[in-house]
Amino acid sequence: MIYVKTDRIDEILRERGWSRNRLAKEAGIRPAALSELCSNIRTTINRLTLYKIMKTLNITNINEVIEIREGE
Repeated sequence: MIYVKTDRIDEILRERGWSRNRLAKEAGIRPAALSELCSNIRTTINRLTLYKIMKTLNITNINEVIEIREGE
């Protein structure tokens, strides 16, 4: 299963002085979608959404924002 590393995203947002709503707006994604991803409510992650988040936060290594856990 794939999990979003919420703590890392929140750390970057704190460094920038941004909220999750601001990230959603800057990335052009729905705030509800970001909330669901960060709460690991969603069982799938849209690649475009993930790309937009990473691009907006200047993240180049996908392992910074997601974790894959086997057997769950």
